Amino acid sequence: MASKFDLLIIGTGTAAYNVAHPCARAGLAVAVVDERAYGGTCARRGCQPKKYLVAAAEVAALSHDLAGLGVKTPASLDWNDLMRQKRRFTEPVPRRTERGFLEAGITTLHGSARFTGPGTVRITGPDTLEVRADHLVIATGSRPRPLPFAGAELITSSEEFLDLDRLPRRLVCVGGGYISLEFAHVAARFGTEVVILQRGPDLLPAFDRDLVSKLATATREQGIELRMEEPVTEISGRAGELVVHTRNGGKYEADMALHGAGRVPVTEGLDLPAAGVAFDDHGILVDEGLRSPGNPAVFAVGDVVAGSPMLAPVADLQGEVAAANIIAGRTVREAAPAAIPSVVFTHPPLASVGMTAEQASR
Repeated sequence: MASKFDLLIIGTGTAAYNVAHPCARAGLAVAVVDERAYGGTCARRGCQPKKYLVAAAEVAALSHDLAGLGVKTPASLDWNDLMRQKRRFTEPVPRRTERGFLEAGITTLHGSARFTGPGTVRITGPDTLEVRADHLVIATGSRPRPLPFAGAELITSSEEFLDLDRLPRRLVCVGGGYISLEFAHVAARFGTEVVILQRGPDLLPAFDRDLVSKLATATREQGIELRMEEPVTEISGRAGELVVHTRNGGKYEADMALHGAGRVPVTEGLDLPAAGVAFDDHGILVDEGLRSPGNPAVFAVGDVVAGSPMLAPVADLQGEVAAANIIAGRTVREAAPAAIPSVVFTHPPLASVGMTAEQASR
């Protein structure tokens, strides 16, 4: 016999949190399920632990910039100390997150979820059961984009980088977006030799070209090598002794290659067609109220939403919008912020909101 809830949420990250708690306060019977440890990407393996690294690198960079200008001893960095402090934050997250759900009267489940019908889900794992729900929310987040070249299994994800016991001496970053730039700046401050390989002609294509050019100059001044139009075709060797090959014949020796080529929504394994939920390569398709047009009982929030910026504040907002619409039983809020700011946590940082000059001139 299936367990019955008013609301089942697949995922336990920041988007799921912002759906679950308001709905529980409104008196709905809510359950959450996750196949990984509770807490999602941002708090455990993304933006929040990354900022420990960024903050330390920023202090070191500023102290070096001010050497002789009132600062006598520039800061030195210790990766092991930094990792210990980072883990003090991340390791309690699953337990703290689950405890928060339980204290709010929310049922916590563990296992992988797969739709078996428009309003039914099969959970397999530590908790194995069938669940029926009047409303279902998909908040499964994102993962590194699959890479289409030989040796891709040798690459290190940003999640793995955030838990390294020691930094490599030579690092090649594959991709020229947020992840590569931010981690490159951190690693370089710790003395790592860094090369960024970008398949296209520009770094950070969504940002203003003049500002990106200034950031590229500052990046090179920190000793980071930038290689544009260098698509990677293969990674060979073994862990600690890699060679990154590019279409132009380049061969870059490295102790580690970092995946900085973007992320994609996590939809595999959910069997979305069984629930009548439409999706494409960019994620789950939703209307203005974050409902699936093919199945209005299903909502999607956060990184899994097609075309949504993969930013924690956006996920927070979408969680609040979905919760309001579930509680009301109709669309009373829409997820349509006028402008979404983006920040690249480099030294110097780069921020943007609204249109670029190029977009405005079209």
